Amino acid sequence: MNKTETYSFRERWITYIHNLQNAICKGLEEVDGKAVFIEDEWKRKEDGTGGGGKTRVIANGNIFEKGGVNTSVVYGKVSEKMRKQLGMDGDKWFACGLSLVLHPANPMIPTVHANWRYFELYDEAGNVKTRWFGGGTDLTPYYLFEEDAKHFHQTIKNTMDKFDKKLYPTYKKQCDEYFVNKHRNDESRGIGGVFYDHLVPKDEAEAEKLFEFQQANGNAFLDGYLPIVNKRKATTFTDKQKHWQEIRRGRYVEFNLLHDRGTLFGLKSDGRTESILMSLPPTVRFEYNYQPESGSEEDKLLQVCLHPRNWIEEDIIDDSIEWAKRANTC
Repeated sequence: MNKTETYSFRERWITYIHNLQNAICKGLEEVDGKAVFIEDEWKRKEDGTGGGGKTRVIANGNIFEKGGVNTSVVYGKVSEKMRKQLGMDGDKWFACGLSLVLHPANPMIPTVHANWRYFELYDEAGNVKTRWFGGGTDLTPYYLFEEDAKHFHQTIKNTMDKFDKKLYPTYKKQCDEYFVNKHRNDESRGIGGVFYDHLVPKDEAEAEKLFEFQQANGNAFLDGYLPIVNKRKATTFTDKQKHWQEIRRGRYVEFNLLHDRGTLFGLKSDGRTESILMSLPPTVRFEYNYQPESGSEEDKLLQVCLHPRNWIEEDIIDDSIEWAKRANTC
């Protein structure tokens, strides 16, 4: 495939990502009612080559203690470091996506993360060697409200079912296996969602279908998260509950710095550190061997993180899904 064949496709994706950033920021500002996003537009290199992005940060609001909704359109040469540490076999690369993390002040409102991205890898002649989509969203509550977990997962499932009813259970399982602190006895950082990576289209028709799939997932984000925010935002909380929130935020930090592929890719590809580490919460606690009281509400959350649950009735996973099959081999 010659590089020129993907230019129009690439530009449509870039336009969609920027429009999605605007829509999500608008919805979040409206629900917060106080804070607004501040935009920091940056370039990857001083001379403007290598692309750049728009980092939008919200802080000290009625709802959001800290959060960011970031877009990036970046490209460059495959470095030796990227070859060795990321296994990238090519000459040049291009990536564009949106990544968001929101840390509410109230521990009754969950932290949420989402990203949707598109990637191309080229050979020395500029031909596309491979291209793929990836993304997902997951919820990190501090106190477990089962109806919130079910709503979040049901919204995702309803969106994915329009494409294939086997996709949600497949990508839900992948999320449960990915967002895990393996150094802490396979403790999940939250109650999951969906995660998928390296969805490689076999032809242009499937590339368009994957584009539609990504759009649908991005467009459904506010529907999955804002009803939970509105339901919990007036709930009172204690200092003890805030303390527990900061303990769990520490687990979030551990995963992002030790295991997250997006963080590692950004740092290994000379990405912008401030934007990459925007995902970290404003305050955390690392207390030696902290254990919640057995049977407490805090322990109830911990047990779910240690033993992932199915929050809604699911269809049986079928390994014949072509997107998932190819993703496992790329």
